[in-house]
Amino acid sequence: MQFFLDTANIDEIKKYAKWGMIDGITTNPSLMAKEGVSLEKRIKEIAAVIDGPISSEVISTDLKGMIEEGKKMSKWHPNVYIKVPMTPNGLMACKALRSEGINVNVTLIFSASQAILAAKAGATFVSPFIGRLDDISEDGMSLIADIMQIFENYEFETKVLVASVRHPRHVVDSMLIGADICTMPETVFSKLIQHPLTDIGVERFLSDWKNAKKK
Repeated sequence: MQFFLDTANIDEIKKYAKWGMIDGITTNPSLMAKEGVSLEKRIKEIAAVIDGPISSEVISTDLKGMIEEGKKMSKWHPNVYIKVPMTPNGLMACKALRSEGINVNVTLIFSASQAILAAKAGATFVSPFIGRLDDISEDGMSLIADIMQIFENYEFETKVLVASVRHPRHVVDSMLIGADICTMPETVFSKLIQHPLTDIGVERFLSDWKNAKKK
């Protein structure tokens, strides 16, 4: 599975890039709005740090605007993937952009039927939002399992990018199901390495070593 960081903060990206485990970045207008920098500048800054897919989302809701934005952003760097929403215009924009060889991430997916339509439109990635489904008492991980099974049945090349990840268990469950990618905020990624027994073990080893040296 590939790990993406869901952020537009360049300091977070640089910090975790040093771990050597970040395969790509997803951004959205909400994340970009916090940064106080132009979208183009930030995407190019990210591309200088991460050698992998960088999802940049369109703002337009009309078909013409989506296509124009997508073409413009795709010229910023070869690794830019255009995020479009799961709407009729988004699907048509996906098909148009893919016909020109531009990678597309169809976002805000909440059902298997939506994922199927995105795949048929040629999406490179589909992004099911599992945390938001859990929030309304639906089972986000069951949706991932359904999409993976359907894509396998019909040999869709579209990759499943698990989004709206709220905790490390979401990551592990996504891997058990066989999802292709998991994107997560810094707060979740940083917890993947944490375990209280690890901390206790390190402290105990160090303490034993210090006591041994005193003898």
